[in-house]
Amino acid sequence: MPVMRPTPLIAAGVLLGAGLGGFVDGIVLHQILQWHHLLSARLPPDNLVATKVNMYWDGIFHAGVWVLTAVGLRMLWVAGSRPDVPWSGATFLGGLSLGWGLFNVVEGLIDHQLLGLHHVLEYTPNKLPWDLGFLAFGVLLLLLGGVLVRAGRGHLSPRPGLRAG
Repeated sequence: MPVMRPTPLIAAGVLLGAGLGGFVDGIVLHQILQWHHLLSARLPPDNLVATKVNMYWDGIFHAGVWVLTAVGLRMLWVAGSRPDVPWSGATFLGGLSLGWGLFNVVEGLIDHQLLGLHHVLEYTPNKLPWDLGFLAFGVLLLLLGGVLVRAGRGHLSPRPGLRAG
């Protein structure tokens, strides 16, 4: 029996989770709710030129999360063809949750707090509670991801139908 390695499935889930979490942020918060844009704290979109600049950088952001998602899909494809990678829904969902949580924490700390490029809800006098809520949601996703990955450890048997070598 081959040694089972869940790491490729987790890694694929993390990249897909970060990419999809970025899409949720960009689609819901940037486009649908219009709570912020990538540079809205530095360049408020209060005229056509500033709005176009913000939309351009939102597009660059979306291109980046598209690349994360595409690379994650490729990694998932490769992991799915390996007989030493256990196919576990809990492990994969854990990776997705870890990726989305990692996206929120990194983006929240760097863009919201360190660089001050934008805040979750830019157009309110008290931005901090919204930023902290975004970070807390990210930490919750990280914790959930850890629980799911640990739960997936029970699925470390080889998958039927795949042969080594």
